[in-house]
Amino acid sequence: MEWRKCYLDLLLVPFGFFLNVLYHCWLWQKVRNKPMNTLIGVNTAARRLWVVAIMKDVDKKNILAVQTLRNTIMGSTLMATTSILLCTGLAAVISSTYSIKKPLNDSVFGAHGEFMLALKYASLLLIYLFSFLCHTLSIRFINQVNYLINTPLDPTSIVTLDYVCDLLDKGFVLNTVGNRLFYVGLPLLLWIFGPVLVFMCSVSMVPIFYNLDVFYGKMESGDKAMEDV
Repeated sequence: MEWRKCYLDLLLVPFGFFLNVLYHCWLWQKVRNKPMNTLIGVNTAARRLWVVAIMKDVDKKNILAVQTLRNTIMGSTLMATTSILLCTGLAAVISSTYSIKKPLNDSVFGAHGEFMLALKYASLLLIYLFSFLCHTLSIRFINQVNYLINTPLDPTSIVTLDYVCDLLDKGFVLNTVGNRLFYVGLPLLLWIFGPVLVFMCSVSMVPIFYNLDVFYGKMESGDKAMEDV
């Protein structure tokens, strides 16, 4: 029976997904408690210092600010376009009746019934849709910063340094979430060929993320600078 073939899917796929969720929960706590030990915290502090430097000398650095933000928007636009193209391709595969939806049943483990195939493609579609949503929202916030960062500082103005920094932080947070959702789509894409590859890919992604996210160094002065900003 079909349900007897899906025990590997029920064990390996949720466990691999849980590893990634557990790691990012740990990373979130690390960013909140010791931000200067993570690249996310260091980059956030550096961006705030950059906004302060730009807005205090906006007459000389306005072109630099626009070009830098434009490059960031181009990166988010590329990821958003890639995500929606993948969604379009997956929607075409789901709606088709060709044999492309049927994996090599005799050469891989796991269940390959109609329900399991629908679950695999629907999961991929949702992941890439949320990635597209995060990147488009990121573009929205960074576009707002593109205008506000050229506003001259005025004590009576509602556009303050903190407001612009918060908008930029929201844009980059959404960009990071969109990228991570895009990366999570890779193990789910391998799920088409069986749950074992999903588990192996999910386990290998955790140490890769760790080496990319964690930074151990003498950043006490960075902590003070973050508080001053």
